[in-house]
Amino acid sequence: MKIRDIEKLVRILETSIVSEIEITDFWGRRVKINKLSNNTQTIRISEPVVKEGKEEITEKPAEAKKNIAAIRSPIVGTFYRAPTPDAPSYVEIGDVIKPGQVVCIVEAMKLMNEIESDVAGKVVQILVKNEDPVEYNQELILVEPL
Repeated sequence: MKIRDIEKLVRILETSIVSEIEITDFWGRRVKINKLSNNTQTIRISEPVVKEGKEEITEKPAEAKKNIAAIRSPIVGTFYRAPTPDAPSYVEIGDVIKPGQVVCIVEAMKLMNEIESDVAGKVVQILVKNEDPVEYNQELILVEPL
């Protein structure tokens, strides 16, 4: 769902007597917007996350926490959580990482580029599914600095 679509939903909510809108798109991504007092809204965006063959919905607040650092993709390519398909992931949610530690791979033009953390902290969210395409500067992993 594009940002301008979400903005349209917010405008619709502002002018209606409805206090909540929730929409799920074809890919299973959900947007839920609540009207609070004083004409303010909260927006929750949920995307399906595949975990061991099961699809789960994880909610990501639209506003990022201030004490969270993002590990970003330095290139356009394909995201991989592990060095090989049968190997364990470099990091999992809850893992404590240190600067220089490899956290994932972004493959570009058949070259496997190891992405290292530039911050010490605890992994709080992995934003990209394995084998998904990623853009330059896209957030891949969120880390709570220690």
